[in-house]
Amino acid sequence: MTRAAFLGLGVMGYPMAGWLSKNDFEVVVYNRTTAKAEQWAQDYKGRIAKSPDEAVRGAELVFMCLGDDPDVAAMIEKAAGGFASGAILIDHTTASPTLARRLHDELAELGVGFVDAPVSGGEAGAQAGKLSVMCGGDAAHIERARPAMDAYAARIVHIGPAGHGQLCKAVNQICIAGVVQGLSEGVHFAARSGLDIDKVLEAISGGAAQSWQMENRAATMAKDEFEFGFAVDWMRKDLRIALSEARDNGARLPVTALVDQFYADIQAMGGGRWDTSSLMRRLTDID
Repeated sequence: MTRAAFLGLGVMGYPMAGWLSKNDFEVVVYNRTTAKAEQWAQDYKGRIAKSPDEAVRGAELVFMCLGDDPDVAAMIEKAAGGFASGAILIDHTTASPTLARRLHDELAELGVGFVDAPVSGGEAGAQAGKLSVMCGGDAAHIERARPAMDAYAARIVHIGPAGHGQLCKAVNQICIAGVVQGLSEGVHFAARSGLDIDKVLEAISGGAAQSWQMENRAATMAKDEFEFGFAVDWMRKDLRIALSEARDNGARLPVTALVDQFYADIQAMGGGRWDTSSLMRRLTDID
């Protein structure tokens, strides 16, 4: 039985670690809030570690899903003394490509493989075990980790070398930002025009305007409901990474930069924990 460690039991990590347990991996978990780890151990089969280095000791595969670059760097520093030679660290955090490349090189010196593997699909995808994983790193390391990632992923794609998984996630968030703003404006326009929103969505969702956001968020946006997943605070972090990379590589992202500021407006309204479809609230509140 393959031993796997999972560091970080947040909204995404909790069910992802659970899927590993359900698929007969020997799972050891660590979370900064002990109560969350204890609850996980009640819901799934696995052991709780008191520290990151204890969690990773003897693990062939180490998974991590945290918040941002400083969280990742701090966690690896605490775990470094426990890594087994030949282990592979799969980082599902959405973090910067720069950090991913640095960690790939630093861990290689310890005999540890590193894969930057951010995910898409949100809380619902994690709970259903249907995430999309975009991987950067060495092909051999990704193939070794693939059977484990299959436990919670519907799609796993090796994008390229270290950092390319994070760059792909930036593309994902850039695309989402523009789509959600366009959908917000469309639903807002329909409401101001006195249209039946349900009929409008029925009519246009089968055509070129269709998107995941339309299928899953348009109806709740029209109802002013924004408690359905990925928070604005996290989206702004992701867009910060994308815009930083764009400054370095010369990409022009005018819509992304604009929508990032719209999300700043949502934060100023107290909506940092609302989901990303809350861009709709900005339009209605202006009224």
